[in-house]
Amino acid sequence: MKSSNGRKPPRLVARFVAISWRDLAVSFGPILLISVAAIWFAVRLIQPAPPNTLTITTGPQGSSFWNAAQKYKTILARNGITLNVLTSKGSAENLQRLSDPHSKVDVGFVQDGITPGQPINGLMSLGSVAYVPLALFYHGPTVTRLSEFKGQRLAIGAEGSGTRELALALLKANGIEPDGTTKLLPLSGDEAAQALVSGKVDAAFLTGDSAQPPVMYKLTRTPNVQFYNFTQAEAYARRFPYLTQIHIPMGAFDFGKNLPAAPIQMVAPTEELVARDSLHPALSDLLIEAAREVHGKANLLQHAGEFPAPLAHDFPISDDAARYYKSGKSFLYRMLPFWIASLADRLLVVVVPLVVILIPALRLVPSLYAWRVKSRIYRWYGALIAIERGALSETSAEERQSLIERLDTIEESVNGLKMPLAYADQFYVLREHIGFVRTRLTQGRDHPYDAAHSHVAQNESDDAGKPSASPPQTA
Repeated sequence: MKSSNGRKPPRLVARFVAISWRDLAVSFGPILLISVAAIWFAVRLIQPAPPNTLTITTGPQGSSFWNAAQKYKTILARNGITLNVLTSKGSAENLQRLSDPHSKVDVGFVQDGITPGQPINGLMSLGSVAYVPLALFYHGPTVTRLSEFKGQRLAIGAEGSGTRELALALLKANGIEPDGTTKLLPLSGDEAAQALVSGKVDAAFLTGDSAQPPVMYKLTRTPNVQFYNFTQAEAYARRFPYLTQIHIPMGAFDFGKNLPAAPIQMVAPTEELVARDSLHPALSDLLIEAAREVHGKANLLQHAGEFPAPLAHDFPISDDAARYYKSGKSFLYRMLPFWIASLADRLLVVVVPLVVILIPALRLVPSLYAWRVKSRIYRWYGALIAIERGALSETSAEERQSLIERLDTIEESVNGLKMPLAYADQFYVLREHIGFVRTRLTQGRDHPYDAAHSHVAQNESDDAGKPSASPPQTA
């Protein structure tokens, strides 16, 4: 069946759906891509999970720092971390291992004052953990200056030990060089103490375990052996920034026998817990906690809670250690078990950028979705306006027929649209406007508006040619 103008009636094939998944996907797509990019960037920056194994280099087996590392091992095991403890000759070897990236050592005890002068790249300090007092015992009359030992036999510690490095530095400051007349023997610890007692050496430099109060007490009771009093201790501490002046009060070793019989001044470098700069922040916190538990007690040389402390001399304090000393563990590690806190800490790096991006972006999705749907309707209005302008101008019958065919094409396309039901009203408004333009085209000059317009124009033209019926006005 055809209409009166010979045109086949339009067939409505439009599909109405609850939601346009395609438009929703296109609207949400850019936001999804941005979110994926944000996640990828966050994952690239995120800290990996902390390793469950660490290796520490300490000192000779049975030494104080080897024993301290054994306590570290027990403490770290509470959080599922295995600590491998390596023995060494001392601080110098520990530093050598830490400086070698192929040694697979993560952390170690290093005595201040043994570095080659320039900072070593890749190493950082987790803080100082103890004083390493230097005790000097000698035979003969009282000595007040180190320069008086020139030409004698001195036990200055084994190769690779911090004792040797410190003794060489102090002797050099007093004009005693290794190649001079003074015999510098590589004896340390009990071996050096025995050599002193037997008279094989004239003086022995003892640090660390060999200079602990029980050892010093034993040597002070040995006949013809004196404890050297660093009367210039304050000057040494100023000359060598890594040294601290230590005051041993009278009677500190034995109240009953009043040993020492007079106050004694000593100097002591600090021992730092040094790690590679690749150490995971969570493990940094665990190591400092272990150091606080092991080294934080009071003794003859330190007050309770004095160590560990951010007293870095030869190595810079790590950012993670500085943060820990300032504010302690983070909230997650205070409230949750170690491994759960570590996982949550890393997930936050991903979640935070997602929240920052998605919350504002999701608010834009409805607007983008509405714009996508309406754009399929709005794009036909431009074509309708062009056809209507053509209808208003002087056109021939063939030109009007061409405009009608263009309009038919628009109507067929509109009738085949797929639209969400929520926008059905706009669909029908568009069809109504198409019908309005079609009426303008098919009625042509007989359109009521056009006829009225022509009638008014004709009357105005006729009135212009007639004389005015009003009498002339007289003054």
